[in-house]
Amino acid sequence: MTAEHDTTGSLRHHFLEASPWLADPRFHGGVIYLCEHSEEGALGLMINQPLDIHLGEILEQLDMHGGELDLPVYTGGPVQPERGFVLHSPGRQWQNTARVTDEVLLTTSRDILESIGRDEGPESFLVALGYSGWGEGQLEEELGSNAWLTCPASTDILFRTPADQRYQAVLRLMGIDLNQLSDSVGHA
Repeated sequence: MTAEHDTTGSLRHHFLEASPWLADPRFHGGVIYLCEHSEEGALGLMINQPLDIHLGEILEQLDMHGGELDLPVYTGGPVQPERGFVLHSPGRQWQNTARVTDEVLLTTSRDILESIGRDEGPESFLVALGYSGWGEGQLEEELGSNAWLTCPASTDILFRTPADQRYQAVLRLMGIDLNQLSDSVGHA
């Protein structure tokens, strides 16, 4: 998939990969999928750090079908960790859905979880609790200090690559060998 051309400099539908020297330990080894990026700030979901809870457990807690679903739930980031986010492929309409691209949508309403529990959800999806957020100019400042590596996102990595392989897969997508990175990257 090719990323949408955006003349505003937005990194929407890009991966942010924590450089090995990023100071914040919450993001060490993290890959973030950026859902929104504008002058006002940015919002993304970490897609490679599963929590010790499975989707079936969450569906049971919400009194929904699907308690047998042994699918990972990810920590999307440190902001609002009690709030659920579902990145998914197109399908039917849900109440609170935002279009990231033609191939990736973000839904925050319970109805998508009900559909997933009844095996009527989107073909591809990823469930996260919490999100990663940046205020106005904050992400640009972090990018300027080389805290993050970026590249256009791939739906194959997002939906079809195992979580423990996503960091290396994004590095390969960038054409980067970790052994060749300068250790001056990410020092603020």
